[in-house]
Amino acid sequence: MPSIETNRDNWNDPANWLRHGEEWSDAWGGTASMWFGSLLPRIAPFLPTGHLLEIACGHGRVTDHLLRHCERYTGVDLAPNCIAICTQRFAAEPKARFLGTDGRSLAGIADRSIDFVFSWDSLVHAEQDAMVGYMSELLRVLRPGGNAWLHHSNMAAHVSGDGTLSVPNPHWRASSVSAVRLRQWATAAGIEVAAQEIVQWGGPVDSDCFSWLRKAQAGDAVAVCRELRHPDFNAELAHFRQLAQLYRAASGPAAGSS
Repeated sequence: MPSIETNRDNWNDPANWLRHGEEWSDAWGGTASMWFGSLLPRIAPFLPTGHLLEIACGHGRVTDHLLRHCERYTGVDLAPNCIAICTQRFAAEPKARFLGTDGRSLAGIADRSIDFVFSWDSLVHAEQDAMVGYMSELLRVLRPGGNAWLHHSNMAAHVSGDGTLSVPNPHWRASSVSAVRLRQWATAAGIEVAAQEIVQWGGPVDSDCFSWLRKAQAGDAVAVCRELRHPDFNAELAHFRQLAQLYRAASGPAAGSS
């Protein structure tokens, strides 16, 4: 499945960003509907925050919303074109900066400087080598008591004994990553996993996972990971798509105006 180099080449190609990522929000009826319907309810407990780090910022479709909830923002991406696009798009935002990365580490981010780490719709393509690298880096860059919310693959849960996937993988998910494996890698790195939500994305397979991780501080009780399986995630998307269509402002003069 996708290597770091394959991911860099794929996401650095402008042909894969014809609508700057907005096409991947269509299932919700747009990025605003995705943000307010599915993302903000899940990460609201961590906002507002001080220094926010977004891993794999892409062309900034979620960045625009994150900036409203932090004092400082750093976005990283392994694709140089993504960094260039975001640097230009958010040039007027003095609290925002964008850095290139190697796809497994967070070079340029100071130790204990981050309050909240966020990643959406990107690390699902990151295999074990990338995710293991990021676990160690989270321990380094997070302040004690800091949190991370990561959207990643769960496809390794469907790998059979001979090493092959037992289910279709139409969305190019990483086949070496799962909710269980991420907990193991995080624990080995010294990061706690407080909760995981396993979801079906675009089909009947538990393909994706949202993981809440935290860096413990003195006096914290040891986190016991809570798990939720959400087989109706596709219905969630459809619901917010319908709402977006229902309440979308009509073009032209308002009804009844002269």
